[in-house]
Amino acid sequence: MEIILLEKVANLGDLGDKVNVKGGYGRNYLIPQQKAVSATKANIEKFEARRAELEKAAAETLAEAQARATKAAEVGSITLACNASEEGKLFGSVGPADIAGALTDAGFAVEKSEIIMPEGAIHAVGEFEVTVRTHTDVTQAINVMIEAAA
Repeated sequence: MEIILLEKVANLGDLGDKVNVKGGYGRNYLIPQQKAVSATKANIEKFEARRAELEKAAAETLAEAQARATKAAEVGSITLACNASEEGKLFGSVGPADIAGALTDAGFAVEKSEIIMPEGAIHAVGEFEVTVRTHTDVTQAINVMIEAAA
């Protein structure tokens, strides 16, 4: 299925790119989320008429994401107190939702889907680095300190 991207999509393309994707991905995700339109002659003409407007909106979104990343850098690090054994293993784990909640309490509103944890959930006491992705092109590292609750 050939589509035209209306915004930058990670690992797929940039605004205005014509790409071929599997039918289900295009019909069930990209088109309903208004990230793309099918590449018909009429849609190509509509897109070219709206290109400047879409590029301006994309630039504004990128600027907003960079401002949010700067605010995340100001927070720098967060500390979470969790129940842990004497060996330093947590009873449970710390995941993206926990980190997003702590960042929100620290004054930086973030969604749990924006927290990237490449090694998965945290299961031990210590210092860890997670990434906040505010935009496809904008990421910011945050230090997370996990301490045993007293």
